[in-house]
Amino acid sequence: MKVNLLNRGFLTLLDFSLQEIRYLLDLAHCLKKKRQNGIIGNSLQGKNIALLFEKPSTRTRCAFEVSIVEEGGYCSIIDISSSQFGKKESIADSAKVLACFYNGLVFRGYAEKDLATLAKYSGIPVYNALTDSEHPTQILADLMTIEEFLPNKPLSKVKVVYVGDTNNNVATAWIYACAILGMHFVAHAPKELHPKKEVIEKAKQIAINSNATIESSENKNCLDGADVIYNDVWISMGEETKALTKVKLLKDYQVTMDMLLQTNNPQVLFMHCLPAFHDEETLFVKKLKYVK
Repeated sequence: MKVNLLNRGFLTLLDFSLQEIRYLLDLAHCLKKKRQNGIIGNSLQGKNIALLFEKPSTRTRCAFEVSIVEEGGYCSIIDISSSQFGKKESIADSAKVLACFYNGLVFRGYAEKDLATLAKYSGIPVYNALTDSEHPTQILADLMTIEEFLPNKPLSKVKVVYVGDTNNNVATAWIYACAILGMHFVAHAPKELHPKKEVIEKAKQIAINSNATIESSENKNCLDGADVIYNDVWISMGEETKALTKVKLLKDYQVTMDMLLQTNNPQVLFMHCLPAFHDEETLFVKKLKYVK
């Protein structure tokens, strides 16, 4: 199966079937191997891609920028805070204008509705590089990493335990990916931060055909047999006012060596979507005298 990403963007992992995600992963492995051997591609020759950043980024920006250029394309970095995007020009109007110059748009921002508006009015492929609802490109990269580190284990046999705030965009994307690929996903979190009911219901509907297992648990027994322990920062951009509440909820969900040992898997992988503030949560908790 071949997926032409030039003519088809994606707003969510739900836009893809199992076979299409498999194709994307195989293509990524192939392109990475070629790059390591100094072979540069030309699949984007003559194409212009705009990268729209409402939320700042290091890895996402670099990954898109370098990959576009190395495949023969050209990209423009548009910092939304210093442009007229969504200000003097509505997002719908901006989409129409950008479509006159570009063959595709990458959006990293807040509202899912803004991403949908870009897709609706631009008429060109739009790619989700993160919204408040989902972060699909992050999970595609993570799946690729798992296959690199666990080459003898098919994804359908992999158990991912997501620890912490499992009601955020990265966790949602993980739930959808695991549901589509037939994986075992566990949201290990306090009940206040379990995934949204509608996300779980949607995933379980998909799991009927894929044989995936989608669970939520506060019990540490769920760590047993995990192949991947996954974590994200406790306080995402825009959530600063929730910091004290979330730290109090998550103080018992810090990833430690003890937690990794509870997986009873000497090959367990610890993964983080980054940026990671190493030990900051631990130090922060110690400063909060009311947290026992």
